[in-house]
Amino acid sequence: MALWVPNNRLYAIVGGERGISADTALRLSRYFGTTPEFWINLQTRFDLENAKARLEDRIAREVHPRS
Repeated sequence: MALWVPNNRLYAIVGGERGISADTALRLSRYFGTTPEFWINLQTRFDLENAKARLEDRIAREVHPRS
């Protein structure tokens, strides 16, 4: 309860079922002595890597570089 967030929120984040919100980033940064940007950047990286895995081939077929 040190973060004042429900345990199920933390379990969902760790399990990849939920993202880190701005509120959670602020709480994690305060607790761990980091910055909220650190946590938001981790979330953004996670989201981008997942999108690449799902969409990269399709986008390569559909979007043609400007010549």
